[in-house]
Amino acid sequence: MNVIFISPHFPLHFYQFCDRLKRMGVNVLGIGDASYESIGDNCRNALTEYYRVDSLEDYEQVYRAAAYFVFHYGRIDYIDSQNEYWLELEARLRTDFNVPTGFHTADLDAVKRKSEMKKGYSRAGVKTARFHLVDDWDGCRAFIDEVGYPVVVKPDIGVGASNTEKLTCDEELAAFFATEPKVQFIMEEFVPGHVETFDGITDADANILFCSGQVMMQTPMEMLHGSGENVSYSQPVQSMDLYDVGRRVVAAFAPRNRFFHFEFFRLDEDREGLGKAGDILGLEVNMRAPGGYIPDKMNYTYDVDVYQIWAEILMYNENRSFRDYEFRRYVTHVGRGGAVEYLHSPGEIRERLGDHILMEKDPPKAISGGMGSHIYLLWADSKEELEEQADFILRHADGAGWIQTKGSD
Repeated sequence: MNVIFISPHFPLHFYQFCDRLKRMGVNVLGIGDASYESIGDNCRNALTEYYRVDSLEDYEQVYRAAAYFVFHYGRIDYIDSQNEYWLELEARLRTDFNVPTGFHTADLDAVKRKSEMKKGYSRAGVKTARFHLVDDWDGCRAFIDEVGYPVVVKPDIGVGASNTEKLTCDEELAAFFATEPKVQFIMEEFVPGHVETFDGITDADANILFCSGQVMMQTPMEMLHGSGENVSYSQPVQSMDLYDVGRRVVAAFAPRNRFFHFEFFRLDEDREGLGKAGDILGLEVNMRAPGGYIPDKMNYTYDVDVYQIWAEILMYNENRSFRDYEFRRYVTHVGRGGAVEYLHSPGEIRERLGDHILMEKDPPKAISGGMGSHIYLLWADSKEELEEQADFILRHADGAGWIQTKGSD
């Protein structure tokens, strides 16, 4: 089997996707824009061969790299990156090289355009926030007259919460138009809720062979525009209403041999036109592994290896190693803001919580905006315990607490 993996060196821990495939005898063929010397031993050892291009944005160079691999190894079976930014590049390569697995260029609108994602949620019977494709002042004001301020504007095609803003008045709307957006934006009514996710991996028939879920204690927009602090934790999604909703959404979008990362709002209060507190609304669809260190959180939560599960599904169309997985513990991501003065030093945190710390890292600056400048992964037996841990880590020097209990049991 031959698999092309785009940008295997970034994020740094994504080499593990390649590593598990190579261990099973797969030819793992990396294409990246970093020098071979700089990608690190872990990544180098996980690849059969690496082809460096000057820029992954230059399709002609990437095409030549893929053609080189076809000439030397034969037909390509899969092309992947597990990175939202490169989904269009993956699809174009699959289309041009007639790789039947995965999304092709013609398939992308349904999983890249936020306005089109809503149609998929509708097929699954899942409500979404009302929206308007940004056109002119009169059109947007008519929509705001319907739903009221605040509203959220963001690119119809975009990665994460980039270029996302909350508008609360006409003055802010005017300032938004003054920037003259060069791409299509979507405007949505504001949803008073928090984000919960349904994540997993499917086989060639879109059957779910592994799934899990996360609670985000602030929205991606709050992460990027706030102090940089971030808390999210795993939850036993199999015993929740989100499990049924998530399975219906998977059936509607039918991802095959893929990771999926579906985001939902759970309303924190009643809102006319949206629903009652506790109701679930569809937010966004991502046809790749969840970002950050969520794959590692999945591993710690269930005592599995999701990189191995993904590799086995590509190789055998089965989850051979971890069929009978169970929720074992809560695992929390706690990210500190780079410009915040905290009450407790890293040494004090290690002394107090050392037995529960699974990982402590400084994420690359390119992705730290949605993760925190210094992050901890910790395990806990209960939500109360994980909230105490997060509060200890994020307690500000002036004694102010940060954690507020959100999410559902």
